[in-house]
Amino acid sequence: MDITISIGLTIFAYLLGSISIAVVTCKVMGLPDPRKEGSHNPGATNVYQIAGKKAAIITLFGDLIKGFSPVLIARLVGLDELALASVAMAAFMGHLYPIFYRFKGGKGVATGFGVILGLNALVALAMLVTWLLVYKVYKLSSLAALVTALLTPLFFYFIDGSLIYSVMALAITGFVFYSHRSNIKKIIDETED
Repeated sequence: MDITISIGLTIFAYLLGSISIAVVTCKVMGLPDPRKEGSHNPGATNVYQIAGKKAAIITLFGDLIKGFSPVLIARLVGLDELALASVAMAAFMGHLYPIFYRFKGGKGVATGFGVILGLNALVALAMLVTWLLVYKVYKLSSLAALVTALLTPLFFYFIDGSLIYSVMALAITGFVFYSHRSNIKKIIDETED
């Protein structure tokens, strides 16, 4: 029974993660498709640049909730650490590689934060503080996201003590760095804004 619930919730998490909140929000609000404007990334930062604060906030919280909610459900039904990590990764991967949008999704920062919030609120708080500190100093959202992602596996290891979650966070870090490869080049070239 547990394996059936685990598989079902993992599939649900991926499908929920595959819903592009940026695309849906912009469509409902009569705004340009974020995949065709600005950086062409369906995420909160690009939505902010092309559509403004309101649409960006909706996108940010929507992406966070679609990561958080399947993990919360999995916790409530009592799944073990490995199953929880599987559900969390599925939601995150759905955002990056959504089945509904030809597997072309966002960069995963807000959804990644959402899944981690669902697993451990203290780790999520450490991430938030890190992001805010780096952003305050450098004023670069992408750099703040990258530094935070880099430290998240360590946060899990030292705050939560879970090796499974630490490895999952390491995988998320790898995907976040891969999805930010163009940003990394701009940071190195000092052309990121």
